[in-house]
This record gives sequence, C-alpha cells and structure tokens, in this order.
Amino acid sequence: MKNLIFILIIFQAILLSCVDGKQPADNVITVDVTKNNFPKKELIIQDFMDVEYIPLETTDDFINQGLVQAIGKEIIVVINRTDDGNIYVYDRTGKALRMINRKGQGGEEYTYITKIILDEDNNEIFINDHYVKKIFVYDLYGNFKRSFAYRENTKGWPYTDMSNYNKTNLICFDEYNDKGRAFVLISKLDGSITKKIDIPVKVLKLLMKLQFDEANNRVNGMAPDPYNTILPFNGGKILLDVFSDTIYTFMPNKTLRPFIVRTPSVKSMDPEVVLILRLLSDRYYFMETVKNEFNFESNTGFSKTYLMYDNQERSLFRYTVYNGDFTIKKEMYMSLLRPANDENESWQRLDAPQLVEAFQVGALKGRLKEIASTLNEESNPVIMLIKPKK
Repeated sequence: MKNLIFILIIFQAILLSCVDGKQPADNVITVDVTKNNFPKKELIIQDFMDVEYIPLETTDDFINQGLVQAIGKEIIVVINRTDDGNIYVYDRTGKALRMINRKGQGGEEYTYITKIILDEDNNEIFINDHYVKKIFVYDLYGNFKRSFAYRENTKGWPYTDMSNYNKTNLICFDEYNDKGRAFVLISKLDGSITKKIDIPVKVLKLLMKLQFDEANNRVNGMAPDPYNTILPFNGGKILLDVFSDTIYTFMPNKTLRPFIVRTPSVKSMDPEVVLILRLLSDRYYFMETVKNEFNFESNTGFSKTYLMYDNQERSLFRYTVYNGDFTIKKEMYMSLLRPANDENESWQRLDAPQLVEAFQVGALKGRLKEIASTLNEESNPVIMLIKPKK
C-alpha cells in the first residue's frame, strides 16, 4: 500500500509539472508550439552573458556596413550588404588590417559572396558562391588556394547554411538536394561529402511562401527573418530543420542526441508552426515560433511568439531582455543575434548614428559610452559581442 501511495504521489507531481509548463527532469526539452500563455521574465543581458564592444576602425579605405561573417581569436571578417565583393579584415580590437577583393569572372575569382567561413587553424577563408555553385578558398591575405564545386546535388542549389566543423571538414545544410535533404560534412580540400547526417523530417517543405504575379510574369517569394540551422553549443553543433519534430545536437563523436522536441507534430498542422532557436546560454535558451503563412494582399504574415526556456527552473517563459549599458530600458531583440564562431559567441551590429544620438542624450554608460564619445555619424558600426560568462 505504501508503494502504491508513493507511486500515485509521483504520478500526480508529474501531471502538475506538465500543467504549469515545467519540464520533466531529463535532458530533452519539450515545447508546445501552440501555447503562448507562459509567465514573463525581464532580464539584463549582462547578468547572464559577458558583453564586449568592438568599434570597427573607420578610414578612407575602411568604410563598411559591418556585416560580420566571423569573429576569430585574432581577426574579424566583415563584408557589406551590397554586392561589391569587398572583404574587410580587422584584428580583434577592431583595428583595420587589410581589405580583400577577388570578385571577378576568372577561375580564381568569386562572383558573389553568399557566406564566408573563417578557418584560423589552417589560415584560410572559404567563400560560398552560389551563383557559380562553387566554394573558393583563399589564405587570410586573399591569395587563391583552390576551389571546388558542390557535390551530389543534382539541382545545383547552394548549401543554405555552412559552418566550420574541424580541421578537415565543413558542416553544411544541403536543404534542396533531390536525393533527400540532410546535413553533411564536406572535405575542406575538394568538397566531397565525408558524412551524411540524416534528420527525420515530417514535411518536405520550405519556410517561405510563393505567389505567381501574372501581370509581371514572375514569382514573388516571402520568407521570415533569417535564422541559422547550424548553431555551435557546448562543443557540439545544434542541427535545426524546422520541419522535423526534433532538434538535435551533433556530438563531437558524430552521433545525434535529441535536444528539443516540439509538439504537436509539424505534420499535423496546417499552416505549420515551426520552432527556431536564437541565443543559447548556459541557463537560458531563446527561441521563437513562426507560423508558415503569408498574405500577399495585406503584406502580413509569419506571425511569431518569442519564448525562453530556463534551464535552471526547467520551465518556459515569455521574455524581455535589456542591455544594461544603457541608462534607460533598452530592449534587445534576440532575433537579431547571429553566431560569431564556435565558442558559443554571438554578435549584433550597433550603428553609429544611433549610438551618437544615445550618447548626446545621456542614455549610455560604461564602455559603450566611452566608445560612443569617439564616434560620429559616418563612423563604421560597433560590434556587440555576446559571450558565455567566464
């Protein structure tokens, strides 16, 4: 009888934990993407992450829009949003080192920069050029080393995400492959696939909506804000296919471990509601749900719900995060953060005109105030680097 009573008590506790949004004490998180009635928390980013500000030096030859491609241990790689082919290399303090441009039509030149991967161990940068369906490899001074074409992709579509994996491989999301989309490890030498990582996918769709424009004889497409499908975390890689019911961690031993399970199954939903990850800290996991629908007449859609999982309380919350280096409540938008490297670091661009204005009205403090005092409206952006607490 005592054993029966004990079992009933445990069972009741589990039921109560499910009702109030708490998670069972295991390693897999469950997120119900249909719910948004969670309690709310207000956080200050500096309370759970270290923050560094890097002002990008401005010179006559170094004027750019601060679109960071990578932040390594020694250098920062930046490009513009415009298709000018310029690659700006800074040291880790933001001092301008050199500008590289190998854009052209020659065999050793890229035509477009889709993404740049920094490999400081081998002193190389990899430029993904989806227009010519090739990856170009240069040293850190822009000298050509080699190039290779996409492999095993009959449509010739680009890898939609790419990241450094180890000394010999890149990891990519081969989303459009006719033979079945998957994450793949590819050789840094010739692009050959060294390992295919299959993720169980419930729905073979894309997170976008298309509409045929008869008047102009063209197809219009809309998609939500950009997001990463490969995220470094605790020595592994989080692999996110939004049309899978499970988000996995690809472990250093090359095995898959479930990280987050979403409910209900994406296959059961019309329109689908997908789950996207943003910043992952030791305690908090920031994410959002996105409904895969768009109205072209009203130009509205892809509605979002912003969520945070507290790994200490094992519960989901809605949230607001503030930047503590402002004297006012300055909200941070976690959807603007992008991975910077394999050290669980993320970056966000702070534009000079807004910083100058904030400084003039006394809205800044600390190191950010010091930096803003040296800027003018024509200065390059300041990079906000967000790092795990030491």
